[in-house]
Amino acid sequence: MIISTADFRNGVTIELDGKLYEIVYFQHVKPGKGGAFVRTKLKELKSGCVLDKTFRAGEKLTRAVLDEREMQYLYRQDNLFYFMNMENYEQVVISEKQLGENVKFLKENIIVAVLMHNENLLGVKLPLFVELKVTMTEPGVRGDTASGGSKPVTLETGAVIQAPLFINNGDLVRVDTRTGKYVERA
Repeated sequence: MIISTADFRNGVTIELDGKLYEIVYFQHVKPGKGGAFVRTKLKELKSGCVLDKTFRAGEKLTRAVLDEREMQYLYRQDNLFYFMNMENYEQVVISEKQLGENVKFLKENIIVAVLMHNENLLGVKLPLFVELKVTMTEPGVRGDTASGGSKPVTLETGAVIQAPLFINNGDLVRVDTRTGKYVERA
């Protein structure tokens, strides 16, 4: 499938030089002199490396169609993570390197989308929000308010995020997996 630079959107995947890239950022630029162009930041799906690339306006590229398979995260063994296909119960093993930053928000039994391209495993797409239990934080001080400051809290997955002062050990918090930021108390 062919895609033009006018169709660029965040999250669109393209094929470039035999590799798959996801568009992380794009900006159409029309200078006063010369032709228009598109400035992009592309993330290689296999390695996670980010590349700055400029395209001429109207340039045609091949769009990569990814297959998303719904799977359940089962468990971790060393640096390997085991997922199960909900339809046929087949298990897939994904390394910590392939998961990247997503490791911080993986909780057992969570349903994720495993990304495949031509039967090659690329990575995992988490739900937009996950609810995780706070395992360790400093106690709040009397008089703390919802709009006060923030403090570091450690979640059940080992991730450390900033949360409001009123959050205590044992609380369930909702976290945005795209930014890694606290959203609300669950």
